[in-house]
Amino acid sequence: MITLQQWLDAYGESHRNPKNVAIHKICIPLILFSILGFLSALPLPLNAAWLLVAAGVLFYARLSLRMALAMLALCLVMLSVLYGLRHAGLDLLSLSAVLFVLAWIGQFAGHRIEGRKPSFFEDLRFLMIGPAWTLASLTQHCRIRW
Repeated sequence: MITLQQWLDAYGESHRNPKNVAIHKICIPLILFSILGFLSALPLPLNAAWLLVAAGVLFYARLSLRMALAMLALCLVMLSVLYGLRHAGLDLLSLSAVLFVLAWIGQFAGHRIEGRKPSFFEDLRFLMIGPAWTLASLTQHCRIRW
């Protein structure tokens, strides 16, 4: 089984240009936020975003309990913000659509700068590794080992 560090290292291979890295540190959380927003906007008895969070936590827990807990905390913050925005009367569907499109444009612009294709073109699991890579790179100064 591939370890989390091996996944992070493999993802990092196509994210070396400082401009691309900076773009990803902004766009990856925005994409996650927008997906949670889309799912939260669905008129279902259960907020579908919670199902995605649960699946994500299980995915990360197989690799690292610390990463699973960190991603859970991040998602809880995002869901809390979305809850507040929804109850403030904002249209989560429209907001999520705009953020999603702009963030993906940013991602592809970053890869154009990098000169390498996105990792998920090779393996779709990198779509799950991207948020972990972003979180791991943002917490390096805390010396957290994943």
